[in-house]
Amino acid sequence: MVKQETLPGLDGNEEELEGVVDSVVFASEDGRFSVFRLHPLKKSSRIVATVGSMPPLVGQQVRLRGRWVVHPRFGDQFRASGMIVAAPASVDGIERFLASGVIDGIGPAMARRLVEKFGKDTLDIIEKKPRLLEQVSGIGKKTAEKIAASYRKQSELRDIMLWLEGHGVSGSYAARIFKQYSSFAIDVLENHPYRMAQEVDGIGFLTADAIAASNGMQRDDEARVAAGIEYALHQISLSGHCCIPEGALAEQAAKLLRVEIGTVREVMRHQLEANRLAAEYLGGETLIYPPYLYMAERKTADKLLYLQKEAQPLSVEEPYQLVGEWEAEAGVKLAQKQREAMAAVLVHGIFVLTGGPGTGKTTVIRGMLDMLEIQGLRILLGAPTGRAAKRLAEATGRKAMTVHRLLEAQGQREGASVFAKDSEEQLDADAIILDEVSMMDIVLMQHFLEAVPDGCHVILVGDVDQLPAVGPGSVLKDILRSGAIPSVRLTDIFRQDEAGTIVLNAHAINAGRMPRCSPDGDFIFREIEDPARVADGVVELCATWLPAMGFSPLADVQVLSPMHRQECGVDNLNRRLQAALNPKSPEKPEFINSTQTLRLGDKVMQTRNNYAKHVFNGDIGFIVEMEEDHVTVRYSDELSVDYERNELMELQLAYAMSVHKSQGSEYPVMVLPLVSAHHIMLQRNLLYTAVTRAKKLVVLLGTKAALGTAVRNDRMRKRYTLLAERLARKL
Repeated sequence: MVKQETLPGLDGNEEELEGVVDSVVFASEDGRFSVFRLHPLKKSSRIVATVGSMPPLVGQQVRLRGRWVVHPRFGDQFRASGMIVAAPASVDGIERFLASGVIDGIGPAMARRLVEKFGKDTLDIIEKKPRLLEQVSGIGKKTAEKIAASYRKQSELRDIMLWLEGHGVSGSYAARIFKQYSSFAIDVLENHPYRMAQEVDGIGFLTADAIAASNGMQRDDEARVAAGIEYALHQISLSGHCCIPEGALAEQAAKLLRVEIGTVREVMRHQLEANRLAAEYLGGETLIYPPYLYMAERKTADKLLYLQKEAQPLSVEEPYQLVGEWEAEAGVKLAQKQREAMAAVLVHGIFVLTGGPGTGKTTVIRGMLDMLEIQGLRILLGAPTGRAAKRLAEATGRKAMTVHRLLEAQGQREGASVFAKDSEEQLDADAIILDEVSMMDIVLMQHFLEAVPDGCHVILVGDVDQLPAVGPGSVLKDILRSGAIPSVRLTDIFRQDEAGTIVLNAHAINAGRMPRCSPDGDFIFREIEDPARVADGVVELCATWLPAMGFSPLADVQVLSPMHRQECGVDNLNRRLQAALNPKSPEKPEFINSTQTLRLGDKVMQTRNNYAKHVFNGDIGFIVEMEEDHVTVRYSDELSVDYERNELMELQLAYAMSVHKSQGSEYPVMVLPLVSAHHIMLQRNLLYTAVTRAKKLVVLLGTKAALGTAVRNDRMRKRYTLLAERLARKL
């Protein structure tokens, strides 16, 4: 076992505190956050409330590194940044450790009997001679085995913590590493540290690299360079790219790794030869892919082209005649492009409908549904998010589901989503309509298409001018850019009377023209120079002005922001709006963690897909119950979800959210700050996406310069993807 006498990394503002863990108030399963009471070794010292990112064990003696802080609610606390652990040495410490319940099969009474029988040797007996435990009343063979196995688990966790701290790495990662690798954790730490960057939540390349360096790995070691290339590709995919030119990847990886670019190119060549990377060649340029994105792009292109080729027309009659009959029966007068779209659905196996707000997409979808039902087809409706699916259901009067629900998401395996519906167990449908397809990334589209049965007709609907998907790829844009899939773009505006100037201004912004604003209309611009005053204005609007107009600040109003940071970013606005709209009070319990305070009544968002709870990234709800050990969030009349304390990191406040997160939703009122500090994100498609979220009122606050920048800036960052080229058979 590693023995460590001094804590590494102690700086002038930190101090050491040594003592015995008295009790644990709270500890998350993944070790990210814990609160425990420490009994200092100095006899005169009182019990200390301690907060840290490490999994403490009751009764264990620890030495902490950190600093004293004053919490506004809980008073003095020691905030620990590092910890080393030793097994309890005294009889009292051993009994307290065993009585804590941390070892399966041992409670306070059993702990007392064990210590009375074995004294200071109790832990050695449990670890090395568990058969002797059967000498104690109440312990049989099975119980002795259970006690020994549980103690080994705790010992292994302690060993991992000691290994990490002994190598200058925070012990806070121990629980996550042990959860992933169990008894093989030390072997992974010593021999395969870069595996953790892909397999352990919260451990990225930089942490794995620090662990590898502590093992003595050389900077130009091939394993390190290969891991750095993989990390660089992962970062590239987070920016929406499926691939990247070979030279750009080599430069980025060399800079990250601080090695010669020639070394990176050599390792890259080995990785390509071993099929650990994929490559495509176009126009004299080599583009490098992670293998999973390469396969996703190829499979998506192949299935789209197959559906287009193999699907049979739905009617032998003249399609425009059927469209005319529907118009007469429904009492609707369609524009020419709308007729073309409805007729195309009867002819093509795969079809794309796109257009901006007010151009009649919903009318066309309703007509398509009626005509498909007349043909006797089984139809499924879906959308990428729960809010988008709900909007589709309301617009059509038919059931709609998220794509994840359509595919019966089962969770994740080795970092990849797993679905019950796939190429072997396909969807039971003759036609499928997907809305808000601009939000779908290449991986989700691949999984969806794999589950589409032969002969099924697929209609993809979306607004190509909105922001692209958060994930890699530009699926809708690439399909349209290829020219290989039949499509219709609706351009005539029908809803201008119904939607006032919002729809007209959205189209003006999309065309690069400044919106027309009026202080008494439904599109308002408040000119404020100082970002701090802009944030004040957002709070005033939500707390006072909009409620006076009859809007509920929680149900009707959504604040959006281009960025998360800074004065007018999502994070600060959420704190400000929480204080104004759901203020602290003795009647409202709270949960406080390292990033935010959650309070009874808060508006919150789910931030990751949780397949077990059937809630997904972007779902919005309200905290309706808060007990000591759990929180209940109501997402709809049909869905309320319980969260244990260690699951609360999945939630974040949602009084404000990013424009990206708002896609697929509509709100009566949309409020958006536009300040020069957000210049890096001020783009036309972002402003257009934000404005098209509003049904009744848009309020912009900020500077004319920032508004002008957003309207003029149509230089959308290029995404490296070859889906269009594959569809056009250029590869």
